[in-house]
Amino acid sequence: MSHYRPTITTTPTAHSGLLPMVLLLLVGSLLGLSLVVAKLAVKAGAAPLTLLVLSMLTAGTILLFGERLRKRPTPWNARVAEYGLVAGLLFALPNAIGFLAVEHVGASFLSLTFAFPILITSVLALLLKMDRFNAQKAFGVAFGLLGGCVLAVSKASSADSPVFWIALSTLSPIVISLGNIYRTLRWPSDASPTYLAAVMLLSGGLLLAPFAAMWARGSFSELIASPSVLIFLVVQISIFSVMYSLYFVLQQLAGPVYLSQIGSIAAVVGSTVAIHFLGEASPRNLGVAVALIAVGMIIFQRGRVNGGATPP
Repeated sequence: MSHYRPTITTTPTAHSGLLPMVLLLLVGSLLGLSLVVAKLAVKAGAAPLTLLVLSMLTAGTILLFGERLRKRPTPWNARVAEYGLVAGLLFALPNAIGFLAVEHVGASFLSLTFAFPILITSVLALLLKMDRFNAQKAFGVAFGLLGGCVLAVSKASSADSPVFWIALSTLSPIVISLGNIYRTLRWPSDASPTYLAAVMLLSGGLLLAPFAAMWARGSFSELIASPSVLIFLVVQISIFSVMYSLYFVLQQLAGPVYLSQIGSIAAVVGSTVAIHFLGEASPRNLGVAVALIAVGMIIFQRGRVNGGATPP
């Protein structure tokens, strides 16, 4: 039996093609849109955790069924089980926070917190010697971090801002960054990106299911009984299915630090849609924060091109 042997690399040569950049834009945009859809579904009456669990389990099942149809290897062993459990937990936790917090802090603020993972992932990659220090990349990280801090302080200082949900939302990037690093370090050698995406989604959904059942009893029947909510559920399942299959391909091609830039794309797309189409109030100093994040991204990208090679 032939085995799937993925090659995970974070060298600049892996980024030089058009495909990683296209995937980056697609996955980042879908991530931002998923938060907007979650906000609309919750406003329509959906229980946040029930919506998330159903989206994860259904999308994971679709991806797994697709792999079986294509007769791709779907190994199940101790390594894959560990990967699914840990990756699923590190995936489920920030998503649960996001789906619960979105009605309190808004999709625009929540989207912009996704600008943080690139900073934390970069530091972790340096500490674990998955990346080499580069001054330009360090400056890029600093600018992005400053932009995120400006946004968080502006949001927290407004009179109607729930400090608890703001603080909880800003913890999510730490967990996301740990997941970015873990998935690369422990990637099973005989599993395809789409299969691993399915395993992560299914594991995360199963881990969250008991909490969803306790948090909102009877919410499943209410969700499927509402036509408007059901439409948002179908849209969210579609987004999850496409986004996370591409998400793992991007991680395989370009590594965790490059992947983490999807957060900056999600920040711009999610906040723009939420402000202009959902009527959310623009956080103070939003323009300054976005400008700092954008400058940070540009400097960071230049640093990767100009000598930011990663050790194999």
